[in-house]
Amino acid sequence: MGEAASRVSLGASGKAQTIEGEIAIAVSEAYAAFLLPPIVARLRKLHPGIDIEMVVSNNVANLKAREADIAVRSFRPTENDLVARKIREDAGRFYATPAYLRSIGNPKTPAELSKAEFIGFDRSDVYRKGLAKMGIVLEKANFSVLSDNHLVQWQLVKQGVGIGVMPEAIGDVEPAVTRVLDDFPAIPVPLWLTAHREVNTSRRVRVVFDFLAQELADAWPEFRR
Repeated sequence: MGEAASRVSLGASGKAQTIEGEIAIAVSEAYAAFLLPPIVARLRKLHPGIDIEMVVSNNVANLKAREADIAVRSFRPTENDLVARKIREDAGRFYATPAYLRSIGNPKTPAELSKAEFIGFDRSDVYRKGLAKMGIVLEKANFSVLSDNHLVQWQLVKQGVGIGVMPEAIGDVEPAVTRVLDDFPAIPVPLWLTAHREVNTSRRVRVVFDFLAQELADAWPEFRR
């Protein structure tokens, strides 16, 4: 019955032809804090009748359950009833303070990072195994500080607690940190804009979707590929 109610709600939203009203945008913590605010400010000036809710989480919002109308994601959706547009590719890098890197001997190779502290997301091995595939082999002991909040992680990195990951457009302009292994290949971070197929027939959602697509494509031009 819950799914049926969601379908009815989506259908009703999809028929809305007025621009004024509410819209919810799901976005990860780092992009919500550093990328979206100037874009939302421009959107509000252009369409002051649109009320915007930022649904900020690193978890994936369920668009079918109306947790958001539009989502900014780092992967392509697989559901047939979702529409998506790939905006661009960003790049993730590892960062730490110069003082912290000096304290562990200014590592120059992935193998020399075995003595480093990495800021982890949780107690699972997902992040550690992902790093291993990239050639950075670590033990659980390398993750003595954890936070599932990316912004908290970034503050810990800036305080010299350890090494963290961030899109280069954010990390490269932060004066408190420097890249770790500057020549190490970047982590590809694709940027996708996603909405439910029915909701995307709403004039308001279409206007916001197209606006975000253009603005996100033009953001951080010096780092675009």
